Amino acid sequence: MRLRRFAVLLLLALSSRAFADIVEDVRTALAQRNFAEADAQLQTYRAQHGVDAEYLEALSWTAREALAANQLDQADTAAKQTETLARQLLQKRSLDAEPHLPVALGAAFEVQALVLAAHGQNGQAAALLRHALVSYGNTSISSRLHKNLNLLSLTTQAAPPLITSEYLGSRPVSLSQLKGSPVLLFFWAHWCGDCKYEGPIIARLSSEFASKGLTVLAPTQLYGYAARGEDAKPKDETAYIGQVWEHFYPGLKSVPVPISKTNFTNYGASTTPTLVLVDRKGRVALYHPGLMQYDDLRAAIEKTLSN
Repeated sequence: MRLRRFAVLLLLALSSRAFADIVEDVRTALAQRNFAEADAQLQTYRAQHGVDAEYLEALSWTAREALAANQLDQADTAAKQTETLARQLLQKRSLDAEPHLPVALGAAFEVQALVLAAHGQNGQAAALLRHALVSYGNTSISSRLHKNLNLLSLTTQAAPPLITSEYLGSRPVSLSQLKGSPVLLFFWAHWCGDCKYEGPIIARLSSEFASKGLTVLAPTQLYGYAARGEDAKPKDETAYIGQVWEHFYPGLKSVPVPISKTNFTNYGASTTPTLVLVDRKGRVALYHPGLMQYDDLRAAIEKTLSN
């Protein structure tokens, strides 16, 4: 009896491991550009477990890595397959019931749009993302869709207004009031290591260009947790954000910190940091998800100041 129980527990453990590792296993193969091994991993998993959210996230990574390798047809095929299968799962469940399916579907739309853009079809890429926003604008992938739409079309357009009713530090001035001066928006998160790396760069550039009118704003948002990932009420998380800002960003103490999820959605700041440079006319001169080195960001600011 004990032996049978042990066998059942062992099978459950092995099954749980398979569920937990498919994304990691596929990503490991893809990191070595071994698409054949990744495909074999996917086929084996699907034969044993069918199509589930973990499988679709793993499949979406093949689309992303194919795109990175400039294998556009392969990337597009994997992305469309991910989207089709994800929509089938969504007939019986909500998108945000767990974390894997949003990652998969968001990547599927992103890769399809980037493939279209790589073929010079920016209009079609933007249309695809706008169509996705109609269906998924109120889900967790909204910011990701906005990010990719902004990458395609936000530069040279009017910067979306910022919600500034909640903030840390001094009261933020609206972007409309700042017309005539360049503005650097530093979207950051209290848990973000890359943001802490970018902070001193922003502080240095703020000091260098303050005399030429550069204003820096540092929008953030609430995530529902604070130190060590523990759940936190809005008031407690806001206090924690203030502590993080004071400790890790001493060179930016005078920079206003608007707190709003809407700002992150409108600017598509699903990646932190996201850097947005607004010119004197209130138009977006630079939209950059991710880290940016000092020399590159300085060159962008100087170019904006010269126009």
